[in-house]
Amino acid sequence: MLGFLKKKFADAAPDPSVEAKSAEPAPPARSWRERLEAGLARTRAQLGGQFKSIFSRGKVDEELLEELESLLLTSDVGLDATHHLLEDLKARARRDRIETPDAIQRALAGALHDLLLPLEQPLDVKTHRPFIIMLAGVNGAGKTTSIGKLAKHFQAQGLSVLLAAGDTFRAAAREQLQAWGERNDVTVIAQESGDPAAVIFDAISAARARGIDVVLADTAGRLPTQLNLMEEIAKVRRVIQKADPNAPHETLLVLDANFGQNALAQVKAFDKAIGVTGLVITKLDGSAKGGVIAAIARQCPKPIRYIGVGEGIDDLRPFMARDFVDAIFE
Repeated sequence: MLGFLKKKFADAAPDPSVEAKSAEPAPPARSWRERLEAGLARTRAQLGGQFKSIFSRGKVDEELLEELESLLLTSDVGLDATHHLLEDLKARARRDRIETPDAIQRALAGALHDLLLPLEQPLDVKTHRPFIIMLAGVNGAGKTTSIGKLAKHFQAQGLSVLLAAGDTFRAAAREQLQAWGERNDVTVIAQESGDPAAVIFDAISAARARGIDVVLADTAGRLPTQLNLMEEIAKVRRVIQKADPNAPHETLLVLDANFGQNALAQVKAFDKAIGVTGLVITKLDGSAKGGVIAAIARQCPKPIRYIGVGEGIDDLRPFMARDFVDAIFE
């Protein structure tokens, strides 16, 4: 009997190897800088390695400039921004007597930073209550996912959030937004069908009644060439202004980084229809052509409020020019 009890208690005792495994500390969460570098790995691979090869001669001459021009153009930097960066590099070379590969790289990084810095304008949502943000973009750009991530971002600042399911055409969009609402414990105002402007109007009224800080209003994806749909989204904006003459307080255009130079046409078209005040650049982790941000800076400069470099809920953060440039060159 005694032997049986000893065996029973021995069987019930915890396995030391299991305890040791459970006691192992979880790997530390990656910092935003580390996630940014990982997210821009493709762009860095496209540019970084070739930069080093081009800069290896240690002299800013015509051959270097021609090779650099070709590399920048194939990375979607665009003709205007490419020429601007090359002229800036030549000026720095003359002024600072650049004669080493490292110095050339620092000079180009400095030129790119100066070009992008004006786009670094963090969004302040505490100027109005509720602060109404309207989001627009083409199909597949990542609007609905960005709304879910923004909701978490604002909640982390201690702000209350309400979501408006203004994409009434695609049932999956409404369900996706409701899933994000459940995940973040955020109310979603939605209708199974109906006028998207009416849904957003109701959401603004609900936000006022509940003392909500931020309203994130989704809209259906559309192409700039679909003129009837572009007129519809302009109508949505006008209805929002009826609810609040100062709203929307921010009109965000969500751009997929993989669109390349086509992103410029989207910015211009949506700006004409609804007055874009800021950009969200998504899917930078899936593109080797993050240089499109430089093209935007030269041809249609709009503040880049946020960039996305991954699928995680914390992988959408405010754009910081220095961090972005360092992640490409380092």
